[in-house]
Amino acid sequence: MTSILILNGPNLNLLGTRQPDVYGTTTLADIEAMCRTRAKALSVDLAFQQDNSEGALIDAIHAARGTHHGIILNAGAYTHTSIALMDALSSVEIPAIELHLSNIHSREAFRHQSYISRVAIGIICGFGAQGYELALDAMVGHLERAS
Repeated sequence: MTSILILNGPNLNLLGTRQPDVYGTTTLADIEAMCRTRAKALSVDLAFQQDNSEGALIDAIHAARGTHHGIILNAGAYTHTSIALMDALSSVEIPAIELHLSNIHSREAFRHQSYISRVAIGIICGFGAQGYELALDAMVGHLERAS
């Protein structure tokens, strides 16, 4: 069965209370429940993980090799700074989608730079929690077309 890893980076554990005017009031637990429902409807297995540490995110990407068919990554602020995450994604050769709750292109200039997008098959941003469902649909469609 197709398996997808949804990997969330720093500060996403604070969703629902962190800057609700930017990120909304939906919690990460709410998003996980929503994703599990969507994954079931799509007949795919889902792993869902969050960590604030760059090294732990890299370890999760490495561990995905041979286990997951796709990665959906909301790297948070590491999107704009982490060459190491970009290299990890490139190294495992698993298709990845970059995901953001807010529209990073309408925010501060430093958020317009993304190292992740250089190795991602696509980017979804600005749709809030619904972006996770959009990313699942997009990844499943990509994997079906690639098989």
